[in-house]
Amino acid sequence: MPASDLKKNREILFAKFPPGQVPEAADDLKRLDEVEVAPRTERAVGVAYELQQHTLQELEEHLEDKGYHLDNTLMSKLTRALIHYVEDTQLHNLGAPEKRLKRSSQEAYVKAWELHPHGDHDDTPPEWREYK
Repeated sequence: MPASDLKKNREILFAKFPPGQVPEAADDLKRLDEVEVAPRTERAVGVAYELQQHTLQELEEHLEDKGYHLDNTLMSKLTRALIHYVEDTQLHNLGAPEKRLKRSSQEAYVKAWELHPHGDHDDTPPEWREYK
């Protein structure tokens, strides 16, 4: 994954009430390491961060813990949920191996099949099978 894919530029949208949250929230976010913050509009703050350092969900939870109110319209909730999912997936994929472990995908199945008991295997002890 290219390093440019890990640099995230997001916007955090705040609720209409209480008004005036953006300047205080921007100051609060500026205190965090590895986060660039810029107030964008009356209700939005722009944040830039490296995905390996922070996630949007973490930043939003930080703000909510401090008492800020994020926008809870359906569109905002859906957008945030999608971003959270994408970032979680990217973080998960960073830990995944880049190349296959086996030369062919079938080789893994062949080895597993050889080790797996198959056919008419019955785990019941012989004395119980013949009990009448």
